Amino acid sequence: MLKVYPNLALGLIRILNWTWRIQESGREHLDAAVSSSEPAIAAFLHGRTFVLIHHMTQMPGAKWVSMCSKSLDGEAMAQFEESLGLEVVRGSTGRDGLEAIQEMIQLIRSKPGHGAALAIDGSRGPRGHVQGGIVRMARWTGGRILPITASASPAWIFRSAWDRTMLPLPFAKVEIAYGKPIDVPSKLSPSQIEEIRLQVENSLLNLQDSANEQVGFIDHEPVQAVS
Repeated sequence: MLKVYPNLALGLIRILNWTWRIQESGREHLDAAVSSSEPAIAAFLHGRTFVLIHHMTQMPGAKWVSMCSKSLDGEAMAQFEESLGLEVVRGSTGRDGLEAIQEMIQLIRSKPGHGAALAIDGSRGPRGHVQGGIVRMARWTGGRILPITASASPAWIFRSAWDRTMLPLPFAKVEIAYGKPIDVPSKLSPSQIEEIRLQVENSLLNLQDSANEQVGFIDHEPVQAVS
């Protein structure tokens, strides 16, 4: 639906969001990250984008730069996110997305108070596996990585999608969880970069398990695809 009717999808998400019973955990981590002089680098799972994106744009004082792929689906998603007030850079968080990452970094540096919002598993997956773009972003902006995820019950899972997109049903109980921010030094060895990448990955997976437990959501497929 989003690919064909981004404006219709936007209206649907706004209506659904109005009905959801949203609760938050770890909110102090978000408040600290947004109020800091260092940019917040929000890290979330691609499959939780629809649950999080509207909520993130309503956060007081938070301004986000996001990334969408250059595909047709990415064009529709870019229109959707721009309608919500995000600034969108076209590209990918994978190896071919260095130019897009650099553009995001320039935007964040030139606009005080802006942070980055990145799906850590990119636009194509594999699901739940953190790619290197989030670490580069934090390293080159001096930002801190803020793990964010969400769960809901009852919710619809798009099982044919690689990311198993979650869409909470009307009046669902929605848990939005924020993890402890992760510092990223400006000077890192390749082994240290990998350590931080794994730290972000483990933090998000653990946070997702906790959020699922809070609302009683159970999925027969794991959050992280088997590589």
